[in-house]
Amino acid sequence: MTLPTPRILFVIPYFGEWPFWMPFFLESCRRNADIDWLLFSDCGTPADLPANVRIEAISYSDYCRLVSDRLEIDFAPQQAYKLCDIKPALGYIHADRLEGYDFWAFGDIDLVYGDLRAYFTNERLARRDFFSTHERRVAGHLCLIRNTPCKRALFKRMPNWQARFTDQTHHALDEGAFSRLFLRRKNLPRPLFKLLGQLNPLRRRSDFTEAYSTPNGCIAWHDGRKVFPQRWYWRDGRLSNDLDSQRAYPYFHFACWKRNEWRDVPQPDSQQVQQLAATSNWMINDRGFHQDSV
Repeated sequence: MTLPTPRILFVIPYFGEWPFWMPFFLESCRRNADIDWLLFSDCGTPADLPANVRIEAISYSDYCRLVSDRLEIDFAPQQAYKLCDIKPALGYIHADRLEGYDFWAFGDIDLVYGDLRAYFTNERLARRDFFSTHERRVAGHLCLIRNTPCKRALFKRMPNWQARFTDQTHHALDEGAFSRLFLRRKNLPRPLFKLLGQLNPLRRRSDFTEAYSTPNGCIAWHDGRKVFPQRWYWRDGRLSNDLDSQRAYPYFHFACWKRNEWRDVPQPDSQQVQQLAATSNWMINDRGFHQDSV
């Protein structure tokens, strides 16, 4: 029996200015043509926007008012980074945009996608309601949630969520308090950690699998070493690297390079970035994006 392909919508608010790598992000969305993205932003509409990506123009203040109305709170953070705290609530806030979708997702844009359907197969999506790409916490940069009223409202189980949403502090609720709804005592040895998880109904319907999508951080590589890829290759929508040429990855989250090495790299020419992103192959390293020689 062939399983139907679930429809997926990523919901991402982003305000300020599009980063220089936005054309690469968008091109990786384009190659996942049967998945949709909805971005709320005041950054304008990028050139050559893929058909599966919608940019809804809205000011930051108006978006905060929308959040306030939908959640019945006073949401008025001075810094847009506070939006990370409300990621678990985005499905509830934008329930009116989710009609017809089987899953909704929250995530970041400091990444490029590989073949998402090869990773989130129909069989995997049929078995679980919640998917994180980290083993022991909710991944704020990519998380899939089944589109049901119950799952859209899960964030309300976080203790004191109204107060923590409305203060000015960034609490990292997406990866902290929200994770603890599913995972407790995450530092236990793996067999005991898995056994304890079976006692939690939410955990039993969830898939927490490490995708090794965010290298150079605190999580060791899949071989157990702290030796990470130095080059990532995006080739016709397939994502690999110089350590695992035969292994495909769902996405590459370059947050560590962005925060560190890329700070010393001159801003690339926007026209050259657009031209490179439109090609079939590129390479990413600690100096940015480059033409792939293959």
